[in-house]
Amino acid sequence: QVQLVESGGGLVQAGGSLRLSCAASGRTFSTYAMGWFRQAPGKEREFVAAISWNGGRTDYADSVKGRFTVSRDNAKNTMYLQMSNLKPEDTAVYYCAADEHTYYSGSYYGDYDYWGQGTQVTVSS
Repeated sequence: QVQLVESGGGLVQAGGSLRLSCAASGRTFSTYAMGWFRQAPGKEREFVAAISWNGGRTDYADSVKGRFTVSRDNAKNTMYLQMSNLKPEDTAVYYCAADEHTYYSGSYYGDYDYWGQGTQVTVSS
């Protein structure tokens, strides 16, 4: 069983930055594929970013490319999402997810086995 806990969300003005963290339990974190998703009110959950077990491969939604950076520190069992140049349309609840069956997962939320409770990010204009 894997438990994921997100933190770092908050209220920020457009153009600002935030760094989200996802702390994971379990001794095999370094073998999990990880991802970030988000869900805005009235919208479906959407893919944001994914990272392979060792950080060697990353992928991003077109809407966040060049502004967001996903990374992980396996020694700390933690994944990060550095968000810069935030826009009002980035407002959403952000979720981290883990796939314990593969070294790299992708943009399909159904591939992930475990989810955190989410952290709210609000970007004001």
